[in-house]
Amino acid sequence: MTDTVRITPLGGLGEIGKNLTAVEYRGKIVVVDCGIAFPRDEMLGIDLILPDTRWLMEREDDVLAFVLTHGHEDHIGALPFVLRRLTRPVYGSRFTLALVKSKLDEHGLIRSVETNEVSEHSRLALGPFDLSFVAVSHSVPDALAVVLGTDLGAVVVTGDYKFDHTPIDGRITDVNAFARLGEQGVLALLGDSTNATSPGSTASESTVGQAFHQIFAEADGRVILACFASHIHRVQQAIQIAHLHGRRFAVSGRSMQKNVNIARNLGILEVPEGAMIRLAEIDDYRPEEILILTTGSQGEPLSALTRMAFDDHPQVGLNEGDTVVISATPIPGNELSVMNTVNRLLKSGATVIHGRESGVHVSGHASQEDLRMMLNLVRPQYFVPVHGEYRHQHIHRRLARDAGIPEEDIFILENGDVLEIDADNAELVDKVPTGMVFVDGFEIGDEEGLVLRDRQQLAADGVTIEPADRILSIRTPGIREVGVSLGVEDQVVRSVERFTLILVDNDRGLGIGCDAHEAVNVVPFIRHPESSIRMEGQAGGNSTGVVKLANFTVGGSTQNRMAFPIDEREVAMPIESWTFERGESRSEHGHIADSCHG
Repeated sequence: MTDTVRITPLGGLGEIGKNLTAVEYRGKIVVVDCGIAFPRDEMLGIDLILPDTRWLMEREDDVLAFVLTHGHEDHIGALPFVLRRLTRPVYGSRFTLALVKSKLDEHGLIRSVETNEVSEHSRLALGPFDLSFVAVSHSVPDALAVVLGTDLGAVVVTGDYKFDHTPIDGRITDVNAFARLGEQGVLALLGDSTNATSPGSTASESTVGQAFHQIFAEADGRVILACFASHIHRVQQAIQIAHLHGRRFAVSGRSMQKNVNIARNLGILEVPEGAMIRLAEIDDYRPEEILILTTGSQGEPLSALTRMAFDDHPQVGLNEGDTVVISATPIPGNELSVMNTVNRLLKSGATVIHGRESGVHVSGHASQEDLRMMLNLVRPQYFVPVHGEYRHQHIHRRLARDAGIPEEDIFILENGDVLEIDADNAELVDKVPTGMVFVDGFEIGDEEGLVLRDRQQLAADGVTIEPADRILSIRTPGIREVGVSLGVEDQVVRSVERFTLILVDNDRGLGIGCDAHEAVNVVPFIRHPESSIRMEGQAGGNSTGVVKLANFTVGGSTQNRMAFPIDEREVAMPIESWTFERGESRSEHGHIADSCHG
């Protein structure tokens, strides 16, 4: 049988985020990275987006391990969710694994998942693969490129990288190691395309320090600096420069506190003695003596900076004279959230410094000249631009063509494409299922987006919540009161296609999801003739309650029936009557209402 290598991306192509690529050789699979994407504005109530790993689960006996390039959320964030169902060893650098272990601990998986620390010096056999690594510079410590050696040649996954000749930690991208790989022969290069639209070369991280010096010297009051919590190099510069200007620093935001502690414990982050104070102590110092490091550079609704902007932070209130530095650029899709936060910060009287022209941020990704340099160093037989939207991949393909790689040997893949490479040829041979899996809290589900569509409809139409006898009452012999709260205020009843069932029985304490003596439960559903609606909740003690409304239409026949299980027995009750009463109502149009209303 002819040796083949198969490359199957399940995320990260044609998009920003949820990077996950499966590399298969001789029937065994190594998964490189396992990241999340962040929800867009229209994804109501969704916290995270995971890659669809159904195909991996079908091949679980063939999966050897997860190998990580670095510790950013779009490369490691999905691990705890995937490892629940597919427990395999995880390989990563010291700082990357420290972040992963923190996540595993939060999810109760720390004892069940094997973790293996590697570095750019590591060489090991993993099934049929010879696994090795190359040091790269990025906006997080200990980033690595992954090299999967096979008898056909090496598959090199660059991960995220840049060529920084004056990095803060002194750890440069190992140009010589990439050149040696090129001399030995690289079968396929999977190259980061994130900054393929940016001309020139990416500036060094050290240039940000020059802007910090000027800001800290000129600011008359407190400096509040927001950046990614994993950007320890940026945090290190801020701490050191603030110390030179006589400023102590405090940390706000859970992820910033966690990552600063991890980096200090690993010796990656150096803090001058006496430079760090507790956030509760900032009022003990003059404003010009304070730096606050915070999360929220992406305008996240519950982040520390956003809470400050909206005067909702328990310990930090903004004052005139404060200077807020947003040391990051918005991730695509976050622009509106960031601008909303900036507007609120300005209204508070603070000075806001942000944007590329301010000098307070440089990218961690290779620009066009850097990408050309990587292509010329590695000289792969086949090239796959990854980690970016189609426009990024398209431009990266052009750069590869300019570097001498034949057009037919460059593949712009989509998630789910299977690229098969043998000794003589490379071609697309299959397509596996891919998509998005939504996470709400710690729960995975709704792969088809049904709940999301319901939320979008509720957000568009609004919802009115009232005691049932003031809007629409449906009376039955067995249940004292069943109410339907109409979805849009001031529209005629029969024009409403989505409304809310409210079930109350104060006599017998029978409720759905909430204590019926105190509150009612709100459950959205679509009205449709000859449809049945399922509603989960509690009924008759601890048994699960399901409400079925058969042939339910507003203003319909009194022969409609409602079935409701009591003590695991389904009791069908004819609806005696219903009435619609125009009453004073409380409408929350454009927002999802609370699940219970008392």
